[in-house]
Formats: sequence, structure tokens, C-alpha cells
Amino acid sequence: MNDIIEAIVYHKIIVIMRRVPDDKIIPVTQALYDGGIRLIEVTFDQSDPNTLVNTGEAIKSIADTFKGKMHVGAGTVLTEKQLDTAHTSGASFIVSPNTDLEIIYQTKQLGMISIPGALTPTEVVAAHTYGADFVKLFPGGDLGSAYLKAICAPISHIPILVVGGVNTDNMQEFLQAGAVGFGIGSNIVDKKLIDSSSYSQLTELAKEYTTQF
Repeated sequence: MNDIIEAIVYHKIIVIMRRVPDDKIIPVTQALYDGGIRLIEVTFDQSDPNTLVNTGEAIKSIADTFKGKMHVGAGTVLTEKQLDTAHTSGASFIVSPNTDLEIIYQTKQLGMISIPGALTPTEVVAAHTYGADFVKLFPGGDLGSAYLKAICAPISHIPILVVGGVNTDNMQEFLQAGAVGFGIGSNIVDKKLIDSSSYSQLTELAKEYTTQF
């Protein structure tokens, strides 16, 4: 899984795909790929009773279609069933909004990259101690780069991804404060562009982010 770690560090952006219609999953992924995106997180929708099936099928569709050109993972993973579904569907990394020892442990046992969420220094260190490959600072945008800088001062050895409220205006600030990468959702996966099938515009939007580095 070192290739996934290297991809995250190099490309720096994991695009968060949430509630994208089934028939648009592949066109949206292709548009993002054309814009330079190489990592996509398909999230479980906890309000959807069919989320295991729907999210699993979306992950498998991307994994089968792009065959390693686009690294696909699962997001909002809260249960072992969701973790198992992600694994069998072809996910290579697991993202959660929280720090859960068992989810982290099982993720590593299955050979996947673990990215749990944390807010405080205590949670960040705990996630890392449990075996996380990266720690997701969430909601990072609300806290700001000054908060990240303060956290990174004593624990700079822990690789942190900033998620929530990240845009082209604050990405460089977060990098300078110590972030190694980002999770970005609706600021790239624009619902209006997707609803209107404006895929070329989605590609250009993705390029605005990927050309930051």
C-alpha cells in the first residue's frame, strides 16, 4: 500500500464524492481524472438504508473502470460492515470522521490505508498510535491554519490531511502550517455542474486545485 501513501503525499488532494447519482459516477470520475485528480473517496450515506449496496457498487464501478489509474477509497466509514463492503468492492483506503480503534485496526489487517478523523491533539496522537497512516483534521477549514500550525508544532511527525472548508484561497496557508494534503468535497464536486452534466467545466474546476502544487 506504499503506492497509495505516495500518491496521497504527491497529489495532495482526495476528492470526496458524496451522493452523486449512479449514472453520473463514471462521467464525474472521468472529468475529475482529466482535471488531474488521482484519488477519490466515495462516502457511505448513513441516512440511506441501502448505503452498503449503493456505495459498494459505486466503489467497484470506479475501481473496475479506471483499473488503478484512479485510486478509490471509502469515506464516512463507521462500522465493520461498511469497512468489509469497501474492502470487497475494491477500496484501497478508508476515511472516517472519527477515531475508532477497531476500524483502524481492521483497516490495517485488511491491507488498506487508514485515515481516521480527529480534532484535538489528544485524538490526533491516539489515531496515530492506533496505526493510522494519515490523520484527517476535521473540520479543518472551520478551525483555520493557525490551529493546524499549533497542533503540528509538538507533533509534526504525524501526517495530517485537512478536510472541511478547504479551497484555493486557503490551501497554501494550510500547507505552510503543516498539512500534507486535503480532502475536498463540494468545492470541487459541484452539484450544479453535475446536475447539468457540465463535465468539461468540472474538469476545469478540478484543474484550479491540482495546479496549486
